Amino acid sequence: MQESANRISGLFNIKYPIIQGGMIWHSGWKLASAVSNCGGLGLIGAGSMYPDVLRENIQKCRKATDKPFGVNVPMLYPNLDEVIQIILEEGVKIVFTSAGNPKTYTEALQKEGLKVAHVVSSTKFAMKCEDAGVDAIVAEGFEAGGHNGRDETTTFCLIPNVKNHISKPLIAAGGIALGSQMKAAMILGADGVQIGSRFAATIEASSHDNWKKKITELNEGDTHLTLKELAPVRLVKNKFFNDLEEIYSVGRNSESLITALGRARAKRGMFEGDMDEGELEIGQISALIDKVLPVANVFENLLREFEEAKMPKF
Repeated sequence: MQESANRISGLFNIKYPIIQGGMIWHSGWKLASAVSNCGGLGLIGAGSMYPDVLRENIQKCRKATDKPFGVNVPMLYPNLDEVIQIILEEGVKIVFTSAGNPKTYTEALQKEGLKVAHVVSSTKFAMKCEDAGVDAIVAEGFEAGGHNGRDETTTFCLIPNVKNHISKPLIAAGGIALGSQMKAAMILGADGVQIGSRFAATIEASSHDNWKKKITELNEGDTHLTLKELAPVRLVKNKFFNDLEEIYSVGRNSESLITALGRARAKRGMFEGDMDEGELEIGQISALIDKVLPVANVFENLLREFEEAKMPKF
């Protein structure tokens, strides 16, 4: 892959336009710093961190890398103002926001000199991001793991449509774990990619080893987008998922779904390693992930596969 700057690598001052997903319970300072040290952009996932834990992760990440890194802020979690204040106090220069209105923090962060990207799942919301003045837009297809779009638009449909309606730098996300998929996304109009699931199954990810092993065992069809009544999320089909399906079999009762979720389900699964009762969030691309690797090896594979992917001749 050419190291010359494109719009994303130039914007964030990174070597390669590869962004690590800011995944809850995976994206601590070890993963973020490892990705940044390899030439991508590592993101600390603030969604699963208390404010003091976030501050600690930012400080440790800065000690572990002299390269740019950022913080991912899902706006469906509490303590947002405190999280933003910590980001400013600690001198973070890049923020990715998601699951909320891009106007909420973009202008205030940019006034402090930060670059802001926002994650969307539709062209309509990508256009709202452009109006909000973000520096870059992440368009995420419904193949992605975790919280997702209700419209179930795939990445291959989403990226070219978003590209036709915006002028800001565009990052493709959802269903990308191979260098060939990265090249395909860029051919469709993306300036770079954001990769989650492949980095979830790395040595440096902060998630539980039981969960990392489980990711490598998943096959096609082992994940499903559910909980649209609350917040759409792609989950592994385990006992917890089946319990949700039983609720659906007798009607779409939001209160029953909330009760079934309880508290800290995602932590129980991905961080504490309960593969039966935990909420396990991962993308469809997990069917192509068969090894837990160091981040450096993931990068080596991505770059090699990108170069080896050739356009077929008719």
